[in-house]
Amino acid sequence: MYNLLNDLSIIEVSSFVASPTAGLYCAQMGAEVIRVDHKAGGLDYDRYMLTREGRSLSWENLNRAKKSVALDLRSPEGRELCVELAARTGQMITNLPEQSFLAHDAVKAAQPKAAPDLTSVRIMGWHDGRQAMDFTVNAAAGYPLMTGPEEWDMQTAPPVNQVLPAWDFITGAYCAFALLAALRRRDASGEGSEVRVPLGDVAIGTLANSGTMAEMLYRGADRQRLGNAIWGAFGRDFRAKDGVRFMVAALTPKQWDGLVEAFGVAVPIGQLEARVGVKFVDGDRPRFEHRHALFDIFQNVASGHDYKALAARMAAHGCTFERYRTAFEAASDPELVTDNPLFGPSPANPSGFGYPATRSFANLPAQTPGDPAPAPYLGQHSEEVLAERLGLSSGAIGKLVDAGTVALSDKDRI
Repeated sequence: MYNLLNDLSIIEVSSFVASPTAGLYCAQMGAEVIRVDHKAGGLDYDRYMLTREGRSLSWENLNRAKKSVALDLRSPEGRELCVELAARTGQMITNLPEQSFLAHDAVKAAQPKAAPDLTSVRIMGWHDGRQAMDFTVNAAAGYPLMTGPEEWDMQTAPPVNQVLPAWDFITGAYCAFALLAALRRRDASGEGSEVRVPLGDVAIGTLANSGTMAEMLYRGADRQRLGNAIWGAFGRDFRAKDGVRFMVAALTPKQWDGLVEAFGVAVPIGQLEARVGVKFVDGDRPRFEHRHALFDIFQNVASGHDYKALAARMAAHGCTFERYRTAFEAASDPELVTDNPLFGPSPANPSGFGYPATRSFANLPAQTPGDPAPAPYLGQHSEEVLAERLGLSSGAIGKLVDAGTVALSDKDRI
């Protein structure tokens, strides 16, 4: 963690992945992020996978370094407290519907004069109000029908979903950026903003920004499936003699020359160039268009060597490559995790399970990052936040707790 945003407080009312990610990234840069949930937990509080004690590992990791307030958000009293917290704080991240009790205009109307003009970021499904989630917008964007083996027919073969909810994480990161951009404007003008970010627009907009939309319209048809090959460049998975699979990529002349040297294939590459009338060092296009013949040359060499020997040769020639790991192998890998300064010591997680936790992805060489902070217990900071933010006395908070409007820490719930 860094303290770049330690003068910023944010109310987060969210669930699942995209919205908590936005708050997480702000918290890792030092912002005070106060997540407000229903007193029994939000829709993601028990999200799979659960520990034996019933704690969600997903929730635990998406809510690190945040504070937690638990209110009865199904009651008018609880909703009123939530609105007041957002109104007095002045910054809000949420994925509740735009016409919910936490609508921008409703929160702004509740603001005291001394509060900064409300700046809110709201994650939506589609721009027209329809619901969406990562896997449905991914289906709409067309990517699952571009994945799969090359021999699969575009029309009859099934789609292949990506396992990573990439649009959720991209949306969360974009929302953190959008919030800070809106706050910078407010610093200059005094005017807050309502920012709406539809998950579907992030997906279809990325399709456009990547050039893929223009490509499809230009060609007037869909791109063929390529298996594990890289579109428009040289790259694919190969299998070594000992069965280890690894990925290589050569997008620059230096990478290509290194790969040719590492595999010792200058002669067959030269023969192929003479036969087809191209120079593969000239760029991506000839390497991509003749990829199958090139793949055969490289795979023939890979089949005769164990991966360790190949890896040593590729490293010596500055190649871009990596072996395939299972997710469990990646989580246990010294190079990726144990010896990586991204990870810090395990904090006191609510689950009681100790494991490496991430610091901020950004590395500021001139500053020392703090150790990863734990996620809160649900309701752990209810009393603290209501007292500090709303000025409620301990007696008033006690009455709210007795009435079931406010819940305190669920540390001992299991």
